[in-house]
Amino acid sequence: MSVLVYTESEQGTFKKAAFEVASYAKAVANQLGTSVTAIAINANDTSALGQYGVDKVLNVSNSQLDAFNAKGYAAAIKQAAEKEDSKVVILSSSANSKYLAPLLAVSLSAGYASNVVEAPSSTSPFTVKRTAFTNKAFEATQINTDVKIIGVSNNAFGLVENTGSASAEDFSPEIPSLGVKVESVDKASDKVSIADAEIVVSGGRGLKGPENWGMIEELAEVLGAATACSKPVSDLGWRPHGEHVGQTGKPVASNLYIAIGISGAIQHLAGVSASKTKVVINTDPEAPFFKAADYGVVGDAFEVVPALIEKLKAFKAQQ
Repeated sequence: MSVLVYTESEQGTFKKAAFEVASYAKAVANQLGTSVTAIAINANDTSALGQYGVDKVLNVSNSQLDAFNAKGYAAAIKQAAEKEDSKVVILSSSANSKYLAPLLAVSLSAGYASNVVEAPSSTSPFTVKRTAFTNKAFEATQINTDVKIIGVSNNAFGLVENTGSASAEDFSPEIPSLGVKVESVDKASDKVSIADAEIVVSGGRGLKGPENWGMIEELAEVLGAATACSKPVSDLGWRPHGEHVGQTGKPVASNLYIAIGISGAIQHLAGVSASKTKVVINTDPEAPFFKAADYGVVGDAFEVVPALIEKLKAFKAQQ
């Protein structure tokens, strides 16, 4: 029996979340006195997983799974769990994992806890700490089923390096008819993705128009951050909908979230509340975001942001 971890990859390269869930799986395996097996789907090089506690990697190479499909991925992970007699299955809390986890839970008759932020406080009964009420509270959740599925909240557990290496084994699960055919996928290749970003720089209607977005992108470039926007900005067509973050867009759990010209509607705050440190820049001192932020600057973004960029560039030049 081993702890099974699904390690996400994109275009053959592991995402940061893959190493975080591997680190989490190692902590769980240590508590249970067992090993860690990872399932990697169409990944180019799996050797790095051993640095984060994985003992064995099941390599799946299947053209049907080149594009993410929850039904197909759930089938592969289910068969891997049965092969390894895994009683604990670890996933990330990405949009894809949240899509496939319920399917996997049904097929394995497993209990599923999402948004988990710490290693289990107890393994008998199996108890995990997770966020609740759109990250406004924590709850201790017991999973009483024989098989348990855990979704680890992004950037909650962190990366924990281990000494050791992982053996590799080819694995060929039976994939059912998927019912969906992906013709093409277009993705920006020159930007940090919101899902993997440690830092997110986000702009709102306070930017006054798409022609002023250059300073958001410049600040993001200096910080090595992803760019994002509020819902009104994407609705107005200033920025693509893929950059819309919040409860009705992409959730953000970055280490640093910088909101520029965003007042802070409740849906936006709910979607970014998992970020560890929140900074707001706004001319309105009564903007709701100031009540949720860790740091706030009351000022004109067109004055504050260029000055911030200049200071950051000067600081980096001294390093």
